[in-house]
Amino acid sequence: MTATATQTFSILAADKLAQQGLDWINAQNDAELLDRPDLVELKKEQGQEAVDAEVGRLLAAGGVHAMVVRSGIKVTRAMLETPGELKIIARAGVGVDNIDLQAATDKGILVVNTAEASTITTAEHAFALMISLLRNIGPAYKTMSGGGWDRAKFKGRQLSGMTLGVVGFGRIGQTMAKRALAFGMNVVAFDPVFNSPTALDGKVKMYTDFEAMLPEADVLSFHVPLNDHTRGMLNAQTFEKCKDGVYVVNAARGGVVDEDAVVPALESGKCGGAALDVFTSEPPPEDSALRSHPKLLVTPHLGASTQEAQTAVSSDAAIACMAYLRGEGIKGAVNAGNLRVDLDPTQNGFVDLASRMAALISPMVTRGIATVSIELAGKSLHKAAGTVERAAMVGLLREHLADPVNMINVAQVAESRGIKIKTATIDEPTQAGPALTIEVHGPEGAVDDETLAADRSRRIVGRVYEDLKPRVVEINGYHMDMTPDGTMVLLQNEDLPGMIGHVGSAFGDAKVNIADMTISRRDQGSGRPTALMTLKVDGEPPAELIDQLNGTEGVLKLAVVKLPG
Repeated sequence: MTATATQTFSILAADKLAQQGLDWINAQNDAELLDRPDLVELKKEQGQEAVDAEVGRLLAAGGVHAMVVRSGIKVTRAMLETPGELKIIARAGVGVDNIDLQAATDKGILVVNTAEASTITTAEHAFALMISLLRNIGPAYKTMSGGGWDRAKFKGRQLSGMTLGVVGFGRIGQTMAKRALAFGMNVVAFDPVFNSPTALDGKVKMYTDFEAMLPEADVLSFHVPLNDHTRGMLNAQTFEKCKDGVYVVNAARGGVVDEDAVVPALESGKCGGAALDVFTSEPPPEDSALRSHPKLLVTPHLGASTQEAQTAVSSDAAIACMAYLRGEGIKGAVNAGNLRVDLDPTQNGFVDLASRMAALISPMVTRGIATVSIELAGKSLHKAAGTVERAAMVGLLREHLADPVNMINVAQVAESRGIKIKTATIDEPTQAGPALTIEVHGPEGAVDDETLAADRSRRIVGRVYEDLKPRVVEINGYHMDMTPDGTMVLLQNEDLPGMIGHVGSAFGDAKVNIADMTISRRDQGSGRPTALMTLKVDGEPPAELIDQLNGTEGVLKLAVVKLPG
């Protein structure tokens, strides 16, 4: 028995990563490490453009399949201009604001982060900032280390009995809340997409309106990403909604709290003190008031900076890269939308079926695409709907576009072309079991000819049975039971005597073996019966054969489709 060759994947470590992650990559038989921690120094010495040029050169040369960064390197559109074989970018950490997500998505590159690995570490740091702020740990230490002793000056506040307002109730926000509850605090939380009035067994009152929560909180702790919805969410106007003397903790992202509003709020007493681990510009200018105000406690972005977290995020980033490249799944996706990898075998079977079905009807779409309607019948398939949608759109668009399209960028590609996608799920399966239907509709317009009107719509129906093999049971009203795989020829013809024999002879003369043939008939509605032949063939039909069949009397349409085996 001969061993099967395994592809080797190259991972570019474009930042300073913990040694354990690098060791993990080196220990993989199908991975090779390109370690470039010097890029961080290059950025300091020559700027971002120099990094863009160097990484861009490495990617364009080909052979780099994955890239891992921390917060020291920015991944820009210029860097990704010619991405070569790059398939995935992993952020060893939580935030991805140092990665141009739009540019990565445009190029079909998956972006993932390792949020889970640093959840506890980041929450612990936010909690440490909160308790240190309320007990004046920072200024008390400075006074004592300078030879002073002033107990009265540093009278603080106890946590027990105070109300913590958690802004963003994801993994880190919930971890922060659990620790606050253990210290006897009351907890309220804001999260715009948390669909319940309470959380953590009713112990946390939930708000979907940020400003409505503000008057409740003695302390605000931020745990949200930086985006257009969160940038500057605590500002001069929203500070006015807060309690007088509110304390603020931001260990999430610089810019979530409007830094220009912090110092005035501290001076007026509206804010009793603020603890900041993150800043809009990192590091902040040496003369920034954020460095020196007596009511500010600041740390240099230490949220995930523990030995345990750095080891974990480095390893998790490398593991996520290899899992995706090996086809084992996706973890921590940031730009993959509703793409799921935790599907059961039947659900995965329908994802595969969607791709094959769409590829089959793709050559029939010749008058443009306005709308794609997808329907999944069967409650068990609901979870797979988003992934089925993406697979179908890739199969439908791939052969029509010069630019690459894949499961990552297909939604954006469709949107940029004005294609509307309607995906519906219904609980009840068909009589024969769960089913998938894809309909492609062309642009509306004044059409007089019935044939042209029919050309605006294409329909295909498929099923996956207990053997998990994909089946197509209908194409444009032609009913059949056919397994879509390998090289297939779809031939629509007038239902004339001798047509089957003529087609078979033509393939035989061309020395192309027909492995399987399915034939279905229907009435066009104008009194002209037609048939659809779907033929599986061994090998690709030569162009001369295709031209001969296209010129045969009675042959209406013909397409060759190559599907996976």
